[in-house]
Amino acid sequence: MEKRALLAVVLSLVFFYGYSLLFPGPDKKQSQAPIQQAVTSVKTDKVERAPAPLPASVPSVAMVSRDVQVETDQYTAIFSSQGASLKSLVLKKYRETAGNKGDTVSLVSANSLDGLALKTAASGFSVDPSAIYAVSVEKLKVSSNEKKSIDFTWTSPQGISLTKSYIFSGSGYDIELDTRVTNRTPAAINGALTLVLPYPIQPTSKQSRFELNSVVTSTDGKFSVESVKDVAEKPKKYSGFVDWTGYADKYFLSAVLAKDKGISSVEMTKSNGQYLESVITSAPLSIGPGQTAGVSYRIFFGPKDVDILKAQGSGLEKALDLGWFSALANPLLYVLKFFYKYTHNYGIAIIIITIIIKILFFPLTQKSYKSMKDMQKLQPKMAELKEKYKDDRDAMNKAMMELYRTHKVNPLGGCLPMLIQIPVFFALYKALMSSIELRHAPFMLWITDLSAKDPYYVTPIIMGATMFIQQKMTPSSMDPIQAKMMLALPVVFTFMFLNFPSGLVIYWLVNNILTIAQQAYINHAFKD
Repeated sequence: MEKRALLAVVLSLVFFYGYSLLFPGPDKKQSQAPIQQAVTSVKTDKVERAPAPLPASVPSVAMVSRDVQVETDQYTAIFSSQGASLKSLVLKKYRETAGNKGDTVSLVSANSLDGLALKTAASGFSVDPSAIYAVSVEKLKVSSNEKKSIDFTWTSPQGISLTKSYIFSGSGYDIELDTRVTNRTPAAINGALTLVLPYPIQPTSKQSRFELNSVVTSTDGKFSVESVKDVAEKPKKYSGFVDWTGYADKYFLSAVLAKDKGISSVEMTKSNGQYLESVITSAPLSIGPGQTAGVSYRIFFGPKDVDILKAQGSGLEKALDLGWFSALANPLLYVLKFFYKYTHNYGIAIIIITIIIKILFFPLTQKSYKSMKDMQKLQPKMAELKEKYKDDRDAMNKAMMELYRTHKVNPLGGCLPMLIQIPVFFALYKALMSSIELRHAPFMLWITDLSAKDPYYVTPIIMGATMFIQQKMTPSSMDPIQAKMMLALPVVFTFMFLNFPSGLVIYWLVNNILTIAQQAYINHAFKD
């Protein structure tokens, strides 16, 4: 819906300026419960491991699943001993709605076995993905300068031992996962480990972050993005060196990153109609009797903040999709964050960026207006040529071109400078629409969330009024019917912008006000 609305905006602008160029007229004057601290602090350069549990030597059905709570500065997670999997992960600093009363953002919330994330299975040797693992602790608290880990251990009746070690840092959104297989059988075993990352096909929440739900994967450095619904209907598989894979909504990302080229393929399939599963397969393993081998991953559950994503490496920032003009959108996003450091208000930062862009494009706009004025002066002679060659279109076109050459006028001079600005508009549009920085960011007065629409529709209405004034200040020659159609354009734009994020409306409103001031100046400068 947003793409169609944006396309309509651009086409309307092209039509408006193009019509003014080709038919110029006479010059006129015008939450969860707190978790108790159960583990003592350690230094940053050491990883504190929970006491290693004894291998489970009885069938999994004889054991009871246990939950392990992990709390860091950034999230609260609950791991299940069933599959040594992730049952729940809630981000502590982000909420579903603006203000402090909204529910915290949950990136993993399993209400069944299918919803458990990071379950481990294997091909080639027997590993039960729903096995009950032995674990020694039930709670773990990791502060900002700490690293701690939890070990889950399971041993199959055949003598294959599997240990999954999760390593947590107190200040980050990343989790390290080391999976080790020990062969206690008398024969060599060959196979590969698989890790499962599920994602709900139909999220139960109706929050705006679910406007976009995508499967994102980087293979051999090439980034691909697919709709969750599309992949659910038609399974997808990636082979080769998989850098990372995961799921992204508008503002958040869940991803598994390879370490030491440990992922050989990823296959996404629908599971029980409720979840889409990414089955992540490791490189082949060959383990002799009494030997141990394994694979390591890095797991990321966090916001699509460009700085946080870049810090993870492996090109994870590609998950922040800024569209065709990302080469422009990325710098604009950095500039937005730069001004926020000084203003502490993203609304003011947007206004500053709008002013800067307007100043940069002022020479182009001035050149465009001069070309339109020159074309307007030729209007009487063009009308004479149209009348003279009304029955010979080829002769009329030749005469027109000769007229342009004689008076050194470029008929496209008024349109091209405007078209050059369109990529900038697209880039800024994507930067504002996709930026988690604007999510729930207040501006002033009644605008408490720059990523949401104006609740009282004040700014879109004012924007429509300024667009009407701007249109009236632009000279053009139209018949009454065409004039009425063009006067309806601000009304159309106003209705289109009613549900746009208020941050984008503020940009367009401020741009219109600056354009009115610029138009007044240029009208005076080129006054006959």
